[in-house]
Amino acid sequence: MRLPDRVTAIAPPLGAAVLALALLTGWTAVGGAGRARPVEAAGPGWVLLPTAGAAPATAAFFTLRNPGEIPDELTSVDWQFGGRPTLKRHLHQGAAGRWEPVPALPVPPGGELALTPEDADVLIADPPPLTAGQWVEFTLHFRHSPSLRVSAQVLPPGARPR
Repeated sequence: MRLPDRVTAIAPPLGAAVLALALLTGWTAVGGAGRARPVEAAGPGWVLLPTAGAAPATAAFFTLRNPGEIPDELTSVDWQFGGRPTLKRHLHQGAAGRWEPVPALPVPPGGELALTPEDADVLIADPPPLTAGQWVEFTLHFRHSPSLRVSAQVLPPGARPR
């Protein structure tokens, strides 16, 4: 029995499409397609010890890594003392500069977001009394990754984490 010419003409492209779909499904199932992997902390963070007589604010710093292939964003931060710390970025304008709040900070795929005094950080307004060496807890919230709990050590001005 012979199939009509229209059926035999469609069979090869249809078979190729079904095979391609099966191969792509398998590739995705084993992680070959872009995979979201949770953002992780690259060690503990640190909080700048507020100096006496300065404005009642401080900042927290973390280094975050995105091991996945999907971009993510740090969208907000909570800390053990309540309130809502603010994500901010420094804008450099010649020898001067200013900062502005931002709704999110990008954590690039396969890369990292390093919060530093020179670029971006977490502004904490009106912190409670803190002491050098004290550890405080933060919860970092992301657009795609689950929330991440991290510790940060309070350090005096000029000190850097080891």
